Amino acid sequence: MRPSPALLFALALMATAPAGAQSSAPAGPLKTVWEGKKSGWDLVTPEQRTEVFAFNDAYKAYLKAARSAYYSTKEVMKQAKAAGFVEFNASSQVRPGARLIINGRDRAVMLVVVGSEPLASGLRVVATHHDSSHLDLKARPIYVTGAVAMFNTVEYGGIKRYQYANEPMALIGRVDTTDGKTIDVSIGMEDSDPVFVIPDNAPHSDTPLRNRTYQNVLESEELDPVAASIPTDGSLIATVMKEMTARYGIKEEDFVSGELHLVPARRPADVGIDRGLTGGYGQDDRLSSYCAARAALDLVGTPKKTAISYLTNHEEAGSVNNTGAKSEFFNNSVGRLLSAQKGKDYTDLDLRLALRASEVISADTNDGVNPLFSSTSEVTNTAKMGYGPAIKRYGRGFDGNSEFIAKIRAILDRASIPWQTQTPKQGVGGGGTIGQFFSEWDMEVIDMGVPLLSMHSTFEISSKVDTWNFYRFMSAFLTTP
Repeated sequence: MRPSPALLFALALMATAPAGAQSSAPAGPLKTVWEGKKSGWDLVTPEQRTEVFAFNDAYKAYLKAARSAYYSTKEVMKQAKAAGFVEFNASSQVRPGARLIINGRDRAVMLVVVGSEPLASGLRVVATHHDSSHLDLKARPIYVTGAVAMFNTVEYGGIKRYQYANEPMALIGRVDTTDGKTIDVSIGMEDSDPVFVIPDNAPHSDTPLRNRTYQNVLESEELDPVAASIPTDGSLIATVMKEMTARYGIKEEDFVSGELHLVPARRPADVGIDRGLTGGYGQDDRLSSYCAARAALDLVGTPKKTAISYLTNHEEAGSVNNTGAKSEFFNNSVGRLLSAQKGKDYTDLDLRLALRASEVISADTNDGVNPLFSSTSEVTNTAKMGYGPAIKRYGRGFDGNSEFIAKIRAILDRASIPWQTQTPKQGVGGGGTIGQFFSEWDMEVIDMGVPLLSMHSTFEISSKVDTWNFYRFMSAFLTTP
């Protein structure tokens, strides 16, 4: 049988192909550029790997100390003063290269490095929040039931209530008294301290509770930990107050003017046999806050544009109150700095134009692809642990402007920082952060973060190489002209 014309044509093509030529047929399925991205761990040198671990050791020390916005502010201010920053209280301080602290009522803080150009030419701002989900004490927090004294609480931020059962917790915060004293409270953070625990029900007697849904394993009014069990003169409330008075000199009515939180007491720790992950409470969003603070503290020389790292409060409750991002604290502080530079010529228009010329990274962590629940993510557009900072693309008008996103991409690429994107799966939830408030002031804003596992839990997990790369990005952004 004679070969067909089609076969003869194919044989002729093969005979005339140049030596060493590869077949034009693809070796396998075509991949997008995103599938070819490497883990940040594959891109670091041995020297950088050492840096990654050292940076995260310092980060864990911060997480241990900074269990609330109040204690984070204290820790950041302590580190800033050790690095040569001073509190801003005089116009004469505002000169190129000055390193200034602006304290937002002890719950928010701005670290400012004054640039060589006038502030009116615009600012470079990294804005974060350093509050995290927790339990607050009520104004009348002590009651007795079942032969024990209990603390009565209010949940703060989005939590899964069942995670707080059987979790060792610390009582931290401050109490302000009518004689003008501020008293710091911390019980449960030291090895010798007692802790406070919400008792779960035993499987021997929990049949009536087994039909509860996932989120309502514990109801809101059941998030109460044991406070004491040995009566004093027949009273368990007296036992609690005897200890609080002995430790802090406060009386029962002083709880009304207290800001006391119950937070997980466990120390941060390395996760995984390779120690590549950091586990600990409060990483949303004290991870971004630590990176932002360190980027300002480590800034060398005088940037062209004034650099600001701004740590805010109450994001988990909607950025409310006068220490949240919705307040006028940021604008007032920038106005004070501008007024110091311009003197009697300063007007409100100077502030408005300075804000319009400014660029902001709204930094907040986001959930990453979960190895157990990947179906809750749209995996082609969800950030992965270890693959770098994520540019958040929410859609619906909440994204940064395209030209600003392009500028951020260029900063990341010039600094050889791996990056990715994050878009939540439609219809399963979502979230937002403080960027919207800066956008309302006519500033150029982009939301960015790094992925976490177990987000909003009592023990969140981050990739050490992501944390280090986020810090590197913030450092590059703050010094960009």
